[in-house]
Amino acid sequence: MNNSSRKVIITCAVTGSAHVPSMSEYLPITPADIKSQAIEAAEAGAAILHLHARNPQDGRPTPSPEVFRAFVPAIARETDAVINITTGGGTRMTLEERLAYPRLAKPEMCSLNMGSMNFSLHPVAAKISSWRYDWEKNHLEGMEDMIFRNTFKDIKNILTEFREYGTRFEFECYDVGHLYNLAYFVDQGLIKPPFFIQSVLGILGGLGPDPENLSVMRSTADRLFGRDGYHFSVLGAGRHQMSLVTMAAIMGGNVRVGLEDSVYIARGVKAQTNAEQVRKIRRILEELSFEIATPADARQMLGLKGAHNTTL
Repeated sequence: MNNSSRKVIITCAVTGSAHVPSMSEYLPITPADIKSQAIEAAEAGAAILHLHARNPQDGRPTPSPEVFRAFVPAIARETDAVINITTGGGTRMTLEERLAYPRLAKPEMCSLNMGSMNFSLHPVAAKISSWRYDWEKNHLEGMEDMIFRNTFKDIKNILTEFREYGTRFEFECYDVGHLYNLAYFVDQGLIKPPFFIQSVLGILGGLGPDPENLSVMRSTADRLFGRDGYHFSVLGAGRHQMSLVTMAAIMGGNVRVGLEDSVYIARGVKAQTNAEQVRKIRRILEELSFEIATPADARQMLGLKGAHNTTL
């Protein structure tokens, strides 16, 4: 399943909730910016668009369905990319807030973090001397005392509910234990192959961005699920983005880039758009003789229901 076609799915995570606007003036905040950057990323080769929403006045992460509706339907109209809506949202959001828009949209894909964890960027705050908005400093520093919650019951309820919608998941695994959590739900019959594992490396609170850790995640997933039971993908946080995702492709996996994961395009150089990162990884992959998966390829590989079966 992973190696037969050698087509690599590129996911682009457009804005996220962890980075604050002061980290990059290019981080899309308004619905218009998120829409334009997402469409450009799809045109550059991203088959899947992973989407969060932000308050257009100050860039604060928001679960508001009204804000999502200001850009998601337009993206769906203007591109055939797979729309992947976060159920993570942010550490300060309740589960009900995080699920508010996905419940309405019933998308082809949602992200799903496979466990509760410490998730923090608080050391970044000390590196910022000028803040664009007054909420940002407390947001970053406060992550030192925040936990992202997804209990076994939370995950079970999400899987059970969204199975009724025909929504499939990008299972975000930040540590080896998250793979075992995933295996538990597979054993319970709540997850059916082909499933899509997103191995997340480099977030403080999860596995570090070491190549050895990527190998451990891959070999553990193979042992738990068999290589033909799942599709593997990798995101690397910050400066580790391109090296880790390139390694993932060489190992038979797929890749994720985007300003949610890194605000840089090269050492010390900020990416001005998400599409810059998509074009860069696409160039690397094609030079390594990989074929880039289209949205139609991704839908077939991941067993998705199709955009016409959503309520975006």
